[in-house]
Amino acid sequence: MPGREYDKVLDAAADQHGYLTTAQARMLGIRRDTIRKMAARDALERVSWGVYRVPTFPLSDFAPYMEASLWPAGVVGAISHESALAIRELSDVNPSKVHLTVPKRFRVRREIPRHLVVHHADLAEEELTSVEGVPTTTVRRAIEDCHRKHLGPALLRQAIEEGQRQGYLRTEDVRELRELVLR
Repeated sequence: MPGREYDKVLDAAADQHGYLTTAQARMLGIRRDTIRKMAARDALERVSWGVYRVPTFPLSDFAPYMEASLWPAGVVGAISHESALAIRELSDVNPSKVHLTVPKRFRVRREIPRHLVVHHADLAEEELTSVEGVPTTTVRRAIEDCHRKHLGPALLRQAIEEGQRQGYLRTEDVRELRELVLR
């Protein structure tokens, strides 16, 4: 029968689509070796360095994004670029990898998982939000990032229109983004 530590893991993972980091577990008073033992008993599944998933949680559409946002150790990654548009279903973009923005100071000291593209930028607080608990860049920032990375203008226009329709963009944002895309 699961113990108190497992109950703490479940509580924390419930808010993160079934995911938990070893750092979060330590903050809950759970030792690293306890997490390893849970993984050895298949009560947890190790998905990457320092990131675990509770296998009894059903995989949601947001699970890959939450996993990606927890991957950087010591900082929170924000889902960005095409992925920030895809998580909100704002255009027909269908990125093959999850785009993640981390602070410029963050240095990757281990292999980046094949399903991630890591971008470095110091995001202002007003450029960050969340979707279903997953840290993401705002729609405006995502469109600007996609424009800088040369996403097709038709997809950008679609994201702007849908972003406005869904209430993510103000009239001023729409005007400025349309000018940016038309340049």
